Amino acid sequence: MHLYLNYAKSHWMREGENPPIGLILCASKDAAEAHYALDGLPNTILAAEYKTVLPSEKQIEEALQRARLDLENRRLMMGNNHVD
Repeated sequence: MHLYLNYAKSHWMREGENPPIGLILCASKDAAEAHYALDGLPNTILAAEYKTVLPSEKQIEEALQRARLDLENRRLMMGNNHVD
């Protein structure tokens, strides 16, 4: 990845652009392997886990509902922590 990022920086970057970043898509997450493979590199390289099958409509709806409730609870907690 480092090789490709340096090549892109040298040959494809235009004036005023931010340096290129690398994105590594992984079928599973191995934090230790990613840490040792990417630590200390001067280029920005990101690793992410992805899914090969999209969640069902019901799963998405449930996740959105949980997120909405979580945000409402946070808002209520912030309101209760207000000190006059």
